[in-house]
Amino acid sequence: MKNHMNGKKRLKKRWLFLGLLPLIVGIGAFSAWRWWIGVSAPAQEMVQEKQILKIAPGTAAQEIGQNLQKNGLIRSSTAWNLWARYLASQNPKGGFKAGNYELSPGQSLPEIAQTIWTGKVIQASFTIPEGWSLKQMAAYFEKEGFFSAKEFLAAANQVNRTQYPWLPADIPFLEGFLYPDTYQIDKGTITAQSIVNQMLERFQQAALPMYEKARGQTKLSLKQWVTLASVVEKEAVVPGERKRIAGVFTSRLNKGMRLESDPTVEYAFGIKQTADKPLTFAQVKAPSPYNTYFTTGLPPTPIAAPGLASLEATLYPENTEYLFFVAKYDGTHVFSRTLKDHEFAVVKIRRERNSR
Repeated sequence: MKNHMNGKKRLKKRWLFLGLLPLIVGIGAFSAWRWWIGVSAPAQEMVQEKQILKIAPGTAAQEIGQNLQKNGLIRSSTAWNLWARYLASQNPKGGFKAGNYELSPGQSLPEIAQTIWTGKVIQASFTIPEGWSLKQMAAYFEKEGFFSAKEFLAAANQVNRTQYPWLPADIPFLEGFLYPDTYQIDKGTITAQSIVNQMLERFQQAALPMYEKARGQTKLSLKQWVTLASVVEKEAVVPGERKRIAGVFTSRLNKGMRLESDPTVEYAFGIKQTADKPLTFAQVKAPSPYNTYFTTGLPPTPIAAPGLASLEATLYPENTEYLFFVAKYDGTHVFSRTLKDHEFAVVKIRRERNSR
């Protein structure tokens, strides 16, 4: 009787074990899975230097997983493949994106996968203000550590009409056509040429449609438009005067008068005047195709990168009788209809400046 009871107890325990076996296996598998997709660095080494992983276009998910495991960023490429299938099932149109990624062993496999799936590449930003010349841009990029000024100017001297057929046929470099704005770019793909291309594409998106829309209303060619807008950009400080300044220059061109714009002299000779050190008579009269006191018409090329407001003002200038203006050194200008009034305004402003 006793043996019979013991047998029943053993059978009961066996059935209990068999009933719990799937749960035990499930717990074990779950624990293993959590270990596979967890952070690859031990707790005491959690803070490690981040790594840059470059993923080329067309790289398969399996190869990405192998590279991640090889670099110690994940524990298991098998777990990666399973997770990749899960992501694909949730978003059939999605996929891992090429680029350069900053990753750490302190991130879990799902975190790393999400970073690459959503394309969160390493970004760098740069800002080019309105009115900057190519030389100013070159100095900025070199100072920020992007590349040398020489590299940038070499790229800006290449006029790629195959890729950008809208570029004027008679420009020797890209002055004026690199659109001033704030940009984001993949750190791993930064080159002088890639940045030049990005700025040309922004001009194509932001500025070119404005010109195309007004083509039937303006006599200016694309090159003339950007050139005149660059002069307006350098002259206008107060937004409310921008269209009036554009109107003055348009009137002078229509009458065959010289533009007589100080910024063209500064560009021609690489100088910068100040309130205390204005341009000299010798500088104003020095021969140069860019010196609009010396030559009639527009400069041979733009002298800076005009912003959208100056581009618009040049297409739609104020209809004005003013033919002259002089800066008051506070950002505003005194506008005059006659040369006599203009000369009087110049003398008055200089006297006021000297008295202060």
